[in-house]
Amino acid sequence: MKTHARVVVIGGGVVGCSVLYHLTKLGWSDVMLIERSELTSGSTWHAAGGFHTLNGDTNMAALQGYTIRLYKELEAITGMSCGLHHVGGVTLADNAARFEMLKAERAKHRYMGLDTEILSPAEITKLTDGLVNVDGILGGLYDPLDGHLDPSGTTHAYAKAARMGGAEIVLHNRVLETNPTRDGWEVVTEKGTVHCEHLVNAGGLWAREIGAMAGIYLPLLPMAHQYLVTDDIPEIMDILKSGREFPHVMDPGGESPLHRFL
Repeated sequence: MKTHARVVVIGGGVVGCSVLYHLTKLGWSDVMLIERSELTSGSTWHAAGGFHTLNGDTNMAALQGYTIRLYKELEAITGMSCGLHHVGGVTLADNAARFEMLKAERAKHRYMGLDTEILSPAEITKLTDGLVNVDGILGGLYDPLDGHLDPSGTTHAYAKAARMGGAEIVLHNRVLETNPTRDGWEVVTEKGTVHCEHLVNAGGLWAREIGAMAGIYLPLLPMAHQYLVTDDIPEIMDILKSGREFPHVMDPGGESPLHRFL
């Protein structure tokens, strides 16, 4: 492990590896990532892997759109699969206020070059093979880019692309201290000390603790995910057997994702 780097990234999840890759993409090859265990061993490994561009913040929506398009570029660069599936997705509106919000989002997407569209209840029924109950639904926002991928495969693709750009990744090396210096940071680890100009906290579940090492309080709290696992739904399985995939259906006003299924 080298003792000096321009940038040190702490955390080997999808965010840390993405930051590392983008630094090399911008020409910064003297960069390093330090991970306490294996890549994706934190919150990334159990992520569902769903993605969409709908976001109340315009900048975040643009960033999500850029990232979704980046996955194919990563696969081409590295020869690795991200497990990318663009199944499309529709967000439902069950009241006038939410429907107006979706139409406003569509207007923003048009400005950002994102190809989303407003669907009527009849169009939603057609899109979902009649399996979604549209009673009380005024319409929805459809995004063809919505889909899912393999979080672990994507992280390793980012890591490979970063290594190809000159980055170093050090695994099984817990960070013990981060101390500010006159010209950067001193990062004390189990395998030695690294001096760097810039330090990136991508610790995920442990980001608050990493911030505390530098005397910074981050108001972060890991939350337990809750999810429901069902038996196979015959109608969905029939769609899969036909070579298609069922689109994402999001119902912000519903009590659960399943109550909309007929």
